[in-house]
Amino acid sequence: MTAAIEIAAREIGRVRGERAGPTLIVVGSLHGNEAGGVRACERVFGALRERPLPIAGELVMLAGNVGALREGRRYRVKDLNRVWREEQVAALRARDPAHDDAEDREQRELLSAIDEALARARGPAFLVDLHTTSAAGHPFVLFGDTIPQREFAITLPLPILLGLEEQVDGVLSEHMTRRGLVTLAVEGGQHDDPASIDHLAAVVWIALSSASLLARSDNPHLESALARLDRARGAVPRVLEVSSRRVIGEGDAFRMEPGFANLAPVSKGQTLATHTRGGVTETVRAPHDGWVMLPLYQGQGSDGFFWGRAVSERRLRASRLLRDLRLDRLLRALPGVSRDRGDRDRLRVDTRVARFYPLEVFHLFGFRKIREEGATLVVERRKH
Repeated sequence: MTAAIEIAAREIGRVRGERAGPTLIVVGSLHGNEAGGVRACERVFGALRERPLPIAGELVMLAGNVGALREGRRYRVKDLNRVWREEQVAALRARDPAHDDAEDREQRELLSAIDEALARARGPAFLVDLHTTSAAGHPFVLFGDTIPQREFAITLPLPILLGLEEQVDGVLSEHMTRRGLVTLAVEGGQHDDPASIDHLAAVVWIALSSASLLARSDNPHLESALARLDRARGAVPRVLEVSSRRVIGEGDAFRMEPGFANLAPVSKGQTLATHTRGGVTETVRAPHDGWVMLPLYQGQGSDGFFWGRAVSERRLRASRLLRDLRLDRLLRALPGVSRDRGDRDRLRVDTRVARFYPLEVFHLFGFRKIREEGATLVVERRKH
């Protein structure tokens, strides 16, 4: 358990410029054992109080799971970053608050604060979600793979993880993307490493200019923030792509092999973890050379690790070109592929017919959320 921290209120700070402009919402510490996000927001807000800057629009910084922060726990009843599916949010809004559990109350208050910020908005809205990891290692950025979000994320000189957000259902940034915001999440480093606060504060300073609340020439922290994050990336590839997730089910026993950083290159056949489910114990090994991401070294959590590979700059350019030309319509012409009747951003793939199509074909067009329904793969992309 991480050390508990005291926090006075959910709103850490708010700066509203005289001129209209974008709204930037920063959420820190959706997980209560990740105090670095709140600490980074406090640092940025303190600097802005000492030296006001000519912000256009509004900056709003919010604490995520206040109660869990006070206890130093990831959560008390359930993970606050897994409860943002559309049906969950709709049920929360419709339910009597008297029936809320601890995280329901946190979600309700956080949602209300975000709704209020969006109601005040005088321009486009952005959201940055600040996290830290149980494993030591490099900070990195993740987002739903849309072109606007790529353009926002690429301004941070950090490793970019494509496809990670799509592997997990019910995260805050996914919900806000569906509402039309440009969003990203950042993992700043290990929970208790003071450098993680430095990294996350640097992210906020850069985001202020990337989202156009603060001109680059008016941002005295920008160059040092860029340099800090560039150093923190080290030799990690600029872009990595997540291809799978090791899910820990209810009642499973999972033990990650010690020594992996949060982004770690591994070799084919290397032992990664031991996983017992249904009474059967499996030694999990790397299927080929690649990268392990976010290995689990804490008591709570349903993600053992994520698995992926490096992505070339040429492939990124090809993906952008294909989307700009709107050639995704050609996917529906492939045998065994059909558009979902209820959603133009969802495809259904009959694996009995289309089993030879590599998933990379769908990834190029942003279809990274993949779920199995019998013999059908449902592939989906973010709508904005």
